Amino acid sequence: MIDFELSPKIKQTQKMLRMFAEQALRPIARHFDENEHEKPEDLLKMVHSFMKGGLGGSLSGGKSKEEEKGGEKKKSERNLATAVTVEEIFWGDAGIALAFPGPGLGGAAVQATGTPEQKERFLARFQGEKPVWGAMAITEPEAGSDTANIRTTAVKDGNEWVLNGEKIFVTAGKSALEDSEGFVVVWATVDPKAGRAGIKPFIVEHGTPGMKITKIEDKMGIRCSDTVSISFMDCRIPEDNILGSPEVIDTTKTKGFKGVMATFDATRPLVAAMAIGVGRAALDFLKDTLASEDFQVRYPISPNRMTAIERDIIEMEANLKAARLLTWRAVWMLDNGQRNSLEASMAKAKAGLAVTQITQKCVELMGPLGYSRKYLLEKWMRDAKINDIFEGTGQIQMLITARNVLGFGRDKLK
Repeated sequence: MIDFELSPKIKQTQKMLRMFAEQALRPIARHFDENEHEKPEDLLKMVHSFMKGGLGGSLSGGKSKEEEKGGEKKKSERNLATAVTVEEIFWGDAGIALAFPGPGLGGAAVQATGTPEQKERFLARFQGEKPVWGAMAITEPEAGSDTANIRTTAVKDGNEWVLNGEKIFVTAGKSALEDSEGFVVVWATVDPKAGRAGIKPFIVEHGTPGMKITKIEDKMGIRCSDTVSISFMDCRIPEDNILGSPEVIDTTKTKGFKGVMATFDATRPLVAAMAIGVGRAALDFLKDTLASEDFQVRYPISPNRMTAIERDIIEMEANLKAARLLTWRAVWMLDNGQRNSLEASMAKAKAGLAVTQITQKCVELMGPLGYSRKYLLEKWMRDAKINDIFEGTGQIQMLITARNVLGFGRDKLK
């Protein structure tokens, strides 16, 4: 049975992270939004020291020392604890939080598709003394939501794989490949005729010849986090840098592509938690500002007697709580070894839509002050929208949800 009561340990961590977010992230949020691509180096080093074996292990799917010893309760709370952590950090600032060092999507892909030896080899570097980033490259100019159109190729040549193609919108790509000794997980096809079955993940490490960052995006939001385009021109990597089997056993199935989906099943609930953190920041600000003017929501009375603002606030609170419960359900299932593809998409869809609507409504209710750069509210509205776009747009999540609920395949519902 799902229990949505947080354990005392998670509550204590939540309280500590809220203080960190308020005291360390909020004061510098505006500076690093105004100065895109600049990073708070000293803060990132401190965060790296804090994350080793903690949040970093959770995001990559690694196990803590307690879990290795068989701590069943701790094991069952690991992804829930990460979701709570992510919400608090993103309540502080989304852009800086996305710039934090750690395995990121790349680590999640290794955990979902790699062998035990690969997990040990590639994830161990995040426990070192220097901050390291991981990234994942899947989107292409001709392949956004429809990943079946991936054109980046991987061809076996002796004891190496040769990659050719272009990837765009790679979160933390510069951090992983230029600012640290990290890696990017590149999804490429070993057999274009095989469709999704031919799509495989490959580890391309920092400094690999034939790989080049071709563009650093200037973005509307999450401006402290780097987003890049990467080209691969006869990029050679060792043959054991493929995650999983290179064989295309049955072109009528999508085993290779399922590795992508397994990665997203783990990370989409965390993106939902990111959205919830930003939405909560905006709603908290609105309520605190109204409270300073002696405005309080009259919860006990009938909605028919409430003002429009009261009803708006209650609706925003309800949507935020619904998104959080969906998110906690998805990570609870992940912690307990249950398949959560449907639940992960539901959480991502709900949270992405909720945070977009909440931040816009908060700006609207604050009027000119909401639009002013004097406060962070307009920034939170800009930061919010990415949660409805990356790791599968809201429309794609709705489509996945509909297919699962109705029992339809891709051929019946597109």
